[in-house]
Amino acid sequence: MVDLKGQYDKIRETVDASIAEVLENTAYINGPRVHAFQKKLEDYLGVKHVIPCANGTDALQIAMMGLGLEPGDEVITADFTFAATVEVIALLRLTPVLVDVDADTFNISIEAIKKAITPRTKAIVPVHLFGQAANMDAIMEIAREHNLFVIEDNAQAIGANYRHKDGSKAKVGSIGHVASTSFFPSKNLGCYGDGGAIFTNDDALAHTLRGIVNHGMYERYHHDVVGVNSRLDSIQAAVLEAKLPHLDQYNEARQNAAQKYSEALANHPGIVPPVITGDRDSHVFHQYTLRITGGDRDGLMKHLLDKGIPCAIYYPIPLHAQKAYRDSRYREEDFPVTNQLCREVLSLPMHTELDDEQIAFITASILEYLK
Repeated sequence: MVDLKGQYDKIRETVDASIAEVLENTAYINGPRVHAFQKKLEDYLGVKHVIPCANGTDALQIAMMGLGLEPGDEVITADFTFAATVEVIALLRLTPVLVDVDADTFNISIEAIKKAITPRTKAIVPVHLFGQAANMDAIMEIAREHNLFVIEDNAQAIGANYRHKDGSKAKVGSIGHVASTSFFPSKNLGCYGDGGAIFTNDDALAHTLRGIVNHGMYERYHHDVVGVNSRLDSIQAAVLEAKLPHLDQYNEARQNAAQKYSEALANHPGIVPPVITGDRDSHVFHQYTLRITGGDRDGLMKHLLDKGIPCAIYYPIPLHAQKAYRDSRYREEDFPVTNQLCREVLSLPMHTELDDEQIAFITASILEYLK
């Protein structure tokens, strides 16, 4: 699904030198490489504060801790996404409120958000799923109307641009009150282990978050807030600093590969390629996810795997149906799109090293099976 070796080979000298520098100076935690990467990512995203941490799940949890959400507060998020988004809500004893998504974008439904708001609602967590920017203007408008926090889950869309109604553009992750991302190796900007970060333009919130990630300390052995141990180590920061200048190029390579996939598959009546609702740069294709509407999705998957073509189903079970998150509040009729997507979606290989020959082989194999 992802060719990390091919990507590494192209930047090997820079990465190796950066790691060697960390090994030489032995500043493994909160070293200069962490601070250098933090500043460069702030400049890239156009945000005032980047707070590095240990992984993307921690980033989401710490963002919610920093906002002062209390047990029982309701947090609205998408039913069709990875479990980490709802996992941290439950861990903090907040009340997850799962809602349906749009069939075209796979992102959280604006109408479903509106219907789910109650007096106990305190936050909305839009997920920029598979790399496509959610409808942030509409979400921020709802948040202002109801005095809610917006926490962007940007684990899959770093580098994507969102065009506001007034024509201006902003990087996703810089629009809500706070945002989180993951640097898991397969992400568009990935390290060689675990890593994550939190973004915000709020000075006071940033100060709180910096304490939380480091055991609640601003001064050694002085614990001012309840915190956790969640720090990005210097070796991972060195890798990320080496890769950050290539991020736009990486995203463009993914966009080009996605376009070639879509052109090759566009005329088959049983295949729905990904829909881009904004500008081309609003989708950075962390995943290239088809909907197989006129055939045997599972049979196609087996056919591709038998031919040595990696593929995967993201996600086979909706969150509301997962054992850990079942709740009597949820009714199946509230999730028609999510339930349909779980039956239809199939993700193809997507990475920066895909070439025309590979794409042609993959798409020909799909059409061979579906006919």
